[in-house]
Order: sequence, then C-alpha cells, then structure tokens
Amino acid sequence: MTLIIDGHPFHYEMENLCRLFCPQEKIVVLENAEEPKEDGLCVYTGLKKCDDGSFLLTVRLVIGDSSKGKAALLPAGAQEEEQKLRMSVTLWKLFSEQFGFRPSWGILTGIRPVKLFGKFAAERGTEEAVKYFQEEFLVSKEKTELARTTWKNEEKILSLARPDGFSLYISIPFCPTRCAYCSFVSSSVEKTFHLIPKYVELLCEEIRRTAQVANRLRLRLQTVYFGGGTPTALSADQLAALISAVRESFDLSDCREFTVEAGRPDTITPDKLDAMKRGGVSRISINPQTLNDEVLQAIGRKHTAAQTLSAFALAREHGFNNINMDLIAGLPKDTPESFRSTMERVLELSPESITVHTLALKRAARLNQEGKSGNADAAEQMLTFAYDALMQTGYRPYYLYRQSRMVGNLENTGWAKPGFENLYNVFIMEECQSILACGAGAVTKLRDPDTDRIERVFNFKYPYEYIDRYEEILGRKERVIEFYERTDPKKDR
Repeated sequence: MTLIIDGHPFHYEMENLCRLFCPQEKIVVLENAEEPKEDGLCVYTGLKKCDDGSFLLTVRLVIGDSSKGKAALLPAGAQEEEQKLRMSVTLWKLFSEQFGFRPSWGILTGIRPVKLFGKFAAERGTEEAVKYFQEEFLVSKEKTELARTTWKNEEKILSLARPDGFSLYISIPFCPTRCAYCSFVSSSVEKTFHLIPKYVELLCEEIRRTAQVANRLRLRLQTVYFGGGTPTALSADQLAALISAVRESFDLSDCREFTVEAGRPDTITPDKLDAMKRGGVSRISINPQTLNDEVLQAIGRKHTAAQTLSAFALAREHGFNNINMDLIAGLPKDTPESFRSTMERVLELSPESITVHTLALKRAARLNQEGKSGNADAAEQMLTFAYDALMQTGYRPYYLYRQSRMVGNLENTGWAKPGFENLYNVFIMEECQSILACGAGAVTKLRDPDTDRIERVFNFKYPYEYIDRYEEILGRKERVIEFYERTDPKKDR
C-alpha cells in the first residue's frame, strides 16, 4: 500500500487508519507525490488552503484504474485539530464503504480511549462526552458505554493515588517457551538458564539501590508488580530472594497490593506458592489464555487446560484469595463457540478478576511472521459474549487499553469483582503516578504531579545486556533524583 500525504502534517493518524483497515499491508508513505501507477492500493490524503481562507480536504482510494474519493470543505479559521478530525472521519468513511467494515472504536486508534473519554467528561460533562464519542469519533454505542463505565470505575481507583506515591515494577524476562503471539522482550529458560542466577543477584541489588533513591526522595510505595516474562519461571528460592529484597528495602506501610504474575500454569508449584505467600504477595495471575488444548498447542503453550485448573485449585489451597486470569480473544483455531466454553469454565472457578485481551499481531510475533491474520468478526463476537457474561456474574470493567495491530482494532479490558481491582494496572495505564522499574527491559516512568509531564528512564532490554552493562543501569538511577529536584527544587531532599 502507498499512502500519500499532501499538504498536511497528519501522517501518524492517516497511517494508523490505513493499518486499521489493512493490517497485513506494508505501508509506504510518500510526501506530496503523484499517485503511483500500479495495481496495489494507493491512498491519497490532501489538504489545500483556498483563496478565501477555507480548506479543501480530499481523500481517494486508488486500485489500478479504479478510484473512489471523498472531499470536504472546512471554513476559514479551522484549527489543526478540526482539520485532523475531519480528514480522519472522511478517510474512515471511505474505507468503510470500500471494505464493508465499520470498526467499533470509530476513528480512535490510540492506546487509552478511556483516558480520552475522561478528559471530555471533565471538560463537557458525561452526556456530552458520550455524544462526542458517538457522533464525532464514530465510536459504537456499545464501546462508548464500555468507555463510560470503565472511566467511572477508574475514577474511584485514581483517587487513591497519592501525590508522593509511586509503584514498583520488577521485570522477570524469562518464560518456559515463547508464545506464538508474543512480541515482548523475553527469553526462554531453556536457552538462558545459565544467566538466571547472576540476573537475580544483580536484580536484588538494583531493587536495594532503587529503594535508596525512593527513600531519599521521600516517596511512598503504593503497589508492587512482578511481571515478565513469567516470574514463576524462577525457582522458589530465587523468587523468595527477590521478594525479600523488596520487603527489606522498601517501607511497605502504604503499600496496598503486591502482585506476582504467576502466568503459566505449568510453572506453578507448591514451593513457589509458599514462597509468595510467606513474602506477603497478595495477588497472583494464573493465565490460561484459553482452555482449549488444540488452541494452546497452536500458540506454543506447553501446558494443558487440566494443568490450569489444577494450578488454580492449588493456589486456593495455599490461601490466595485474589487471583486474576487472562484470556485472549481471536487466537488461531479458536472459535466463538470454544471461546464461550472457556469463558464459562473460567467463570465457574470464580477468580477475583478476569482480563480479556484481544489478539495483537505484532511484527516480532511468530504468528505475524507466518502471515497469520485474525478474524475481526469472530473476535468481536467473543468479546461481546464475554462482556455480557461478566456483567451478569458481578464483574465490572475497571481498566482498558489497546495495542497497535490488534485484531479488529478492539481492546483489552480488565474486569474485577468490586474491591478486587488491580491498582497498578490503572496507575500505569492512566499515568497518574511515577513507576520505578527494575530489571532487563524495565522502563521507569517519572510523572511531574504539577504538569503531568512524563519522563522515561530505560534499562537495557536483554538479560545478557543487563548483566554486562549493569553499572550503567545503576548510574541511571541518578536521573530519578535529578527529575524530582527539577520538578520540586525547593523541597529538602
């Protein structure tokens, strides 16, 4: 596909809309160029200022000798935001007519539609925000209601974030195997087993150094999140060492939750559950993704549905009363019927929270490299059934986000029974407080409470880099101190 940008700066928005309707197409962007004479799809987007000060915007889809277009005239004085909105709507409508597909999030392609809804609601009121989403952004009634309900539930959680609070993220970038849909930086234990002892040793030290920084800045730790990867790919002793490093280094008197992604059911053992329970872990995830063994095999998971059920029962026996389970809609070989069966079996277990993801075909994922594409209609059917079933059984949506290259431009939604919402997920998604992060691939996000400005400090991505260049990572902790000294220079540190 060729995308022509003529006379406007809306490259990013136009490319995202093209990817929304043609997710598997490689997009070549040309500035102020003529339409190429070729058989492939060419998308022209142009904006010209007329003599009277008005603006003429034009979009065309050209396939060989066939061409379809739309135009709109904007009044003189139309600001850039209005120009961008009208061009996006016009291109979306042209694509929808051409392909017979109306994405339910309309022209919205960003990660945080709920945050956007909240912004409009704060400025104009909830009713006007609903109207704007449906009439201007072309969001469906169902997705608008999902955004509204999620925002209402998020508001209560966001009120818990302290101005001097922060969350701690610990990265464990190891997995038993790599899933076919995965694009995260993670390493299989089989290939990198020899790195794990040194990695854990250095990570414990980074945790201690991070605590020194937080204590110097008088920050209050509110949530802890061990993510990955699969943290339970580590041994029980290694997990215990990391948890102890957190507990011994940080003041946890203001900490509201301590989460460990147990993730793969085949990594969950009695001794690891004991280590987490003794360490004060209050919430774990056991993520089946599906309870269909054929689908599990297709995505490279080495466990079975039976192992998921067994791991869940084992966690209950060990006293875990706050368990999350992740599911993915749109997986290869899954159908609306088999997804429904998975959903019903998970609801029978009655976990405290359920996160329903939509398959995202990222560039680095094996499924994408194999040319696989998801079925948008099937994925939407799966989400519709899941959401109805979750609402009927007492779960409520409390956070929502989207990813690029997500099947059908759909969403990931966290659902929880009242009182079991994961605060960390909301804090990081809504960027309402700083996140101090440790480990390979971890990204510290520093938030200025006065301006909402975000500054990032990156650790090296891969475990071998983390080990080889560890001193550089420790040196970057100074950037955290420098950030807070700039944002509040009068405060005595």
